[in-house]
Amino acid sequence: MKNNSHKTDHIVAFRQKSIRRIIYNKEWWFSVVDVCHVLTDSSDAGAYWRKLKQRLNEEGSEVVTFCHGLKLMAPDGKMRVTDCANTEGMFRIIQSIPSSKAEPFKRWLAKVGYERVQEIEDPELATKRTRALYKAKGYPDDWIEKRMRGIAIREELTDEWQNRGAKEQKDYEILTAEISKATFGITPSEYKQIKGLNRENLRDHMDDFELIFTMLGERATTEIHRNEDSKGIDKLKSDAKAGGDIAGGARNQLENRLKRSIVKKNNFLPETKKSK
Repeated sequence: MKNNSHKTDHIVAFRQKSIRRIIYNKEWWFSVVDVCHVLTDSSDAGAYWRKLKQRLNEEGSEVVTFCHGLKLMAPDGKMRVTDCANTEGMFRIIQSIPSSKAEPFKRWLAKVGYERVQEIEDPELATKRTRALYKAKGYPDDWIEKRMRGIAIREELTDEWQNRGAKEQKDYEILTAEISKATFGITPSEYKQIKGLNRENLRDHMDDFELIFTMLGERATTEIHRNEDSKGIDKLKSDAKAGGDIAGGARNQLENRLKRSIVKKNNFLPETKKSK
């Protein structure tokens, strides 16, 4: 498990509406704006939350003090600071929002919040839940095995980055982009554009070869860090390019033999399966 208290966000759904969340201080923190949108169907959930926050402040409520500004992925693909609250804080905020969805949302929130507590106590539960989620979405077992291995390799790499000098979210984005550019010739954001993705996870839409070369680039980078005892962002960045170059060289050889590109526009999981 990673030691850092702040980690890349995930998206969960309540009644087909997305809610961004992020692990902060070993628990889930949820986007307040997203929750306001779910409960109120407001066309401008951001404005709704600003007015509600102002009213609560004027009333002397302590609810707003439960919020922290954390960086989450915005619809435009950029990381932006937004108000987030943990499960306890979100319960208090929900009490200030008149909505017929409040009670079922509270039950949902209690469930997803508790899952994180369970996962901290037993990390294998997180792996089991992830496997089950991919299975429910229609992914085949062999793809799930590669995806899970890729997640483990990614975790190892980000642990190394944290221990060797990466501090900010931007550092992780820069290093990831270096590996991707060297491996595939494009950054993750450019890759998502090719596949027509917005907030979706890019790796969830990769096929076998795309996942394999992603893993190779990241695993090679991890080993270079360890072998050379790399420290500092500049050195990590240089290693990331070197690791990506190794994967990129292998990709080029395969593409030359197959006479086709490994990078695909289409997504791995067919639309018919995604809709089930």
